[in-house]
Amino acid sequence: MTIHRLSATSEALKVIEMLKNEYGELVFNQSGGCCDGTAPMCYEKKDFHVPSRNVKLGTVGGCDFFIDPDQFEYFRYSQIILDVKEEKSAFGNSFSLEIDEGYQFITRSRIFSDEENRLLKEQEGK
Repeated sequence: MTIHRLSATSEALKVIEMLKNEYGELVFNQSGGCCDGTAPMCYEKKDFHVPSRNVKLGTVGGCDFFIDPDQFEYFRYSQIILDVKEEKSAFGNSFSLEIDEGYQFITRSRIFSDEENRLLKEQEGK
């Protein structure tokens, strides 16, 4: 059994496909807060430089998903689930591509079971 640190809802995957059709290759980055906030941000891959210290959490909908190292430590024992909600009132209030389409990506999390943590350590060679 393979344990994934990242998954996505079917609704999020639909929005990702819509954005890929419009913008091409995408990348996600979830920063550690402050000026950038903590919501996952979706960018055109060619227009975004991922900070070298960020951790690649996985891929979702064929897009790399990176997270701030401090956020990673906080979520180390959790699976991140990328979801989306309709957000008609936030038009233009974000650099994330989905906002102008009336959506906002969000993350949810769930704690891994002891068995999942054991398997994850084996997968990662720790």
